Amino acid sequence: MGTQYRDPKTPEEREKNRTFVVRVDDLMVATVMTATPHQSVEHVRTLMNERRVHALPVIDPEGKPIGIVTSSDLIGDLPAAKPIGQLMTRSVYTVPRYEDPSIAARIMRNHRIHHVVVTHEGKIAGILSSLDLLALVEERRYVFKQRPDTTKRGVGARKKNEEPGKREE
Repeated sequence: MGTQYRDPKTPEEREKNRTFVVRVDDLMVATVMTATPHQSVEHVRTLMNERRVHALPVIDPEGKPIGIVTSSDLIGDLPAAKPIGQLMTRSVYTVPRYEDPSIAARIMRNHRIHHVVVTHEGKIAGILSSLDLLALVEERRYVFKQRPDTTKRGVGARKKNEEPGKREE
């Protein structure tokens, strides 16, 4: 499964113009730092700053995601010793690693979040951010569709010799 994206190239590279499948697995970050509920706010802040990450899944002893903490959760004057389990977001949105990226995008948009945890057989396999999804656009793994030109259909069209802003009545 996965969305098929046409790889648009210049006419000179037509032989390379092909269809390929992109999955969440292709876009996710596989090396994921995690936290446990008993770790302190200070420890998690330090870890996130040192590793330059904006979200950490919180896991149970079996390695399954039970929450997520983001940099926005740590804004403000929080007690340094407070356990992260008391302020983590308990609703963790996950997506299977071999799923279509549009599913992850839909989850993010519908729930107004920027990170989903990628799972494989119930365990964390990676993390996907909204910025990771932009790789599809950046690498041009999509097909442009031209916007309809309303002037060709007569709506708002001027006559050939008509000056802008002036209309005959």
